[in-house]
Amino acid sequence: MNKYALPAALVGVPVLLALFGPLFATGDTAKDVAFALGGGHWFGTDFVGRDVWNEVLLGGRSLVLTAAIATACTYLPAVPLGLAAGMTKSRLLDEALMRPLDLVLAIPSMLMLLLLASIAPDAPWVLIGIVALINLPDVVRISRAAALSLASGPAVEAMRLQGESRLRIGAGYVARAMRRTLAADLGTRFTGAIYLVASASFLGVGISPGASDWAAMVDRNRTGLFIQPWAVALPALLIVLLSVGVNLAFDRWLRARSTALEAR
Repeated sequence: MNKYALPAALVGVPVLLALFGPLFATGDTAKDVAFALGGGHWFGTDFVGRDVWNEVLLGGRSLVLTAAIATACTYLPAVPLGLAAGMTKSRLLDEALMRPLDLVLAIPSMLMLLLLASIAPDAPWVLIGIVALINLPDVVRISRAAALSLASGPAVEAMRLQGESRLRIGAGYVARAMRRTLAADLGTRFTGAIYLVASASFLGVGISPGASDWAAMVDRNRTGLFIQPWAVALPALLIVLLSVGVNLAFDRWLRARSTALEAR
C-alpha cells in the first residue's frame, strides 16, 4: 500500500480542504488592506483585502464537487452507449449512436462552454451538465473502441458458441474487461473536468460574482502576483496537486494490475 501514499497525500490535501474547509472558515466579512502580507493573516490578503486562507477554505468545495459529479455524469451514460455501439451488429444503430456525438466533438470545448453557459441559467447543475456533455463524445468513443476490440476476441466467440446471450456477454464479460481502459481514461477525464470547471470559474461562468472559488481566486488576484503571490499560488497549487494526485493514483493502480496479471 506504500505505493499509494504519495498520490493519497496529493489528493487528500485539496480534497480535505474542499470538503471540510468551510467548517473551519470564519464568517467574518471584514476587509483589510488589499494585496498585503502579514497583518494577522497567514497568507496575506487578496485583491479586496479578504483573508486568503479563509478564501481557500471556502473556495474548494464548488470546484472539486462540480468536477467529480460532472465526471460521474459523463461515464454513467457514455459507457452503456459505447458498449452498445461496440457490441451491436447493426451498422445503422452504430451510426445512429456515433454520428450525433461527432457533431459535439467537432465544436471546441471552450466555445461550447461559453455558448451553452451564456444561454443557460446560472446554476451549478447547469455547469455540471455542460461539462458532462463536452466530455461525453470522447468517453463514448473510448468505450466503443474497447468494446469492439473485446467483442472480436476469442473469449467472446467462445461464449457465443456456448449460447450466451449478447446482453450477458456485454454486461458480464466485455463491460468488466473494459475496466482497465476506462480507469486509464478516468484520471485524464477528471483532470479535464477540473480544467473546464476552473476555466468556467476563471471566466466568471457558473459562479456568482465575488464567490469564493480557487480558480476565480487565480483570476482575480493575478494583477497582484508580484505583490502578494500567495493569493494566486496557493489556490493554483491545490488545483495542480489534485490533478497530479488523481492521475498518479490511477497510473499506479494500472501498473499494479498489469503486474498481477503477468504473475498469473
